[in-house]
Amino acid sequence: MARWSVVLPDEQWATERLFQHDVVTVAGGPAGAAVGDEVLVVAEQQVVALARVEKTDGGLALWYLRRAFDEPVPADLSEGPVDEATFRRFAERLGGPSDRKAWLVSVAMPIEAVNPAEAVRQFWSHVLELGPAELPTYVWPSGDELAMQAFVLGAEANQDPEEEDDED
Repeated sequence: MARWSVVLPDEQWATERLFQHDVVTVAGGPAGAAVGDEVLVVAEQQVVALARVEKTDGGLALWYLRRAFDEPVPADLSEGPVDEATFRRFAERLGGPSDRKAWLVSVAMPIEAVNPAEAVRQFWSHVLELGPAELPTYVWPSGDELAMQAFVLGAEANQDPEEEDDED
C-alpha cells in the first residue's frame, strides 16, 4: 500500500467544507495511486483529511477516514507520493474520531402561506434557492440555547444588525 498527498482545488475545497460527504472525487490525482492506498488530502497548504482510495477510473474517489476541516494541519505538501514517516506524522496530528455530542441546527424564516403544507414547500424552495451562501444556519449544543451561533458558508457569521452598525 502506497501513501500519497492529493491537493483539492480551491472551489472543490469550498464545497467540501459546506456539505458532509463520505467520498470526494478528485480529477486526475497522482499517477500510480491504487485502490486501498492512503491519502493525505491537502487544501490551502493544509492537511484537511485522511482518506483511502476507493476507485481510480475517471479520477480518484477518496473515502474519508478522518477529517480536520475545522482544525487543519499546516503543511507544504504537493501532490504525489509521501514517505511513511511524513504520512504518519500528519495522520497522527489529524487525530482520531473525536467525542461527538448532540447539536441542534436550525434554519428559520418567516413564510406567508395559506396552510402548513404550502409553507413547507415554500421553505424548501427558499432553502434550495438561497443555499448556504445567503441563508444563515443556527447551531448550538443541545441544552445550551444561549450558546447559539449563526453560520453562513460554513463559517461563524454575526447576525446582529446593531453590532454591524457599530463596526462602521
